[in-house]
Amino acid sequence: MSDDYLRKPFSLAPPPTVDEPQPTATTNYTPATSTFSSAPVSPYLNYDSRFLQQAQPEFIFPEGANKQRGRFELAFSQIGTSVMIGGGIGGLAGVYNGIKVTNALNQTGKLRRTQLINHVMKQGSGTANTLGTLAVLYSACGVLLQYVRDQDDNVNTIIAGSATGLLYKSTAGLRKCALGGAIGLGISSLYCLYLLAQESNNTNSSPKFL
Repeated sequence: MSDDYLRKPFSLAPPPTVDEPQPTATTNYTPATSTFSSAPVSPYLNYDSRFLQQAQPEFIFPEGANKQRGRFELAFSQIGTSVMIGGGIGGLAGVYNGIKVTNALNQTGKLRRTQLINHVMKQGSGTANTLGTLAVLYSACGVLLQYVRDQDDNVNTIIAGSATGLLYKSTAGLRKCALGGAIGLGISSLYCLYLLAQESNNTNSSPKFL
């Protein structure tokens, strides 16, 4: 037994033949994970989650059900949001008017504080009631149109907006009633144009009508 044989590491594999090319240090190996995406691999499963193609929808909807909330479901949040926004806007306007009035009357101390609170409460509640009433009328018209026409589209939005303006100013005379309807028609038309622009930008997502 020679000394060269003792220096070689022990291996059960047969010695390579002369014809087989020996690997060199410059051989480039392509990692197996280079052909896959960089999605994380779950350590709790015995398979690679990158092989799963998530082409199906994330949520399962009943057969015949809409994939978005209807006007009746959105009505409650719309009314509440309108009331809160109206209260905030009216409160800020009340603070401004209260400071303006108290400065003009040279009021100070408790009298000025009381006047500021009165202005905030009066104007805040009035604006909140106005926006809340408009939201109730618009939601009721939208829900009724969706029930009658059995579909929800831009036509319902435009008709509901116009009817809201007409009904809100119906007791103020024919001229103001027509003006309210025109304002409602304009606002709803602008909103529908915005929805159409969003739909053209995002073709994969369905528009949400309010």
